[in-house]
Amino acid sequence: MNIFKKNRPQKLSDNELIATYKSNGDGIYLGELYKRYSHLVFGVCLKYLKNETESEDAVLQIFENLMEDLKKHEIVNFKSWLHSVARNHCLMHLRKMKSVLRKVNEYEAAYEHEETFAAPFEISEKFEQELILTDLEKAIAVLKEEQRVCIELFFLKEKCYNEVAEETGYSVKQVKSYIQNGKRNLAIQMNNLK
Repeated sequence: MNIFKKNRPQKLSDNELIATYKSNGDGIYLGELYKRYSHLVFGVCLKYLKNETESEDAVLQIFENLMEDLKKHEIVNFKSWLHSVARNHCLMHLRKMKSVLRKVNEYEAAYEHEETFAAPFEISEKFEQELILTDLEKAIAVLKEEQRVCIELFFLKEKCYNEVAEETGYSVKQVKSYIQNGKRNLAIQMNNLK
């Protein structure tokens, strides 16, 4: 009987999917959980982030993290556990963004009325931006080919997900994944270059 269930993950309960995924690591079981709950996770993310694109990225990131999280945790009620994971992910993201925004505002406030200091600062700022761009180019160059192409088309050529998918031949889901992973790898590379 179990042989028949193996080929049909949609017939398994959440707990059976998790147990099977933990035992063999086959992504088909995680994929079934994604099918069942991605729309709910998207709803939670949209409620907190108020932005569809950020919410889509968050859903991909949350399910990507599930590959490891499911192996680490004993989960009794997957649906409520996943809701908590999604909520916590969004709250952490919002805290991080709030911190960045606060630093930018402090920075702008500190130099808003400094006219005598402005000219040398602008030159220094331009030089610093050039250094950052140089580092960014180096970091992009070492990305995996799929990530590099998607990052360049999406951010540098300002194409939407569908246009990137059309140009590359990847699915929209793959494009989003490559961009998400590429952003993470870029951040790592930029930190290594400092």
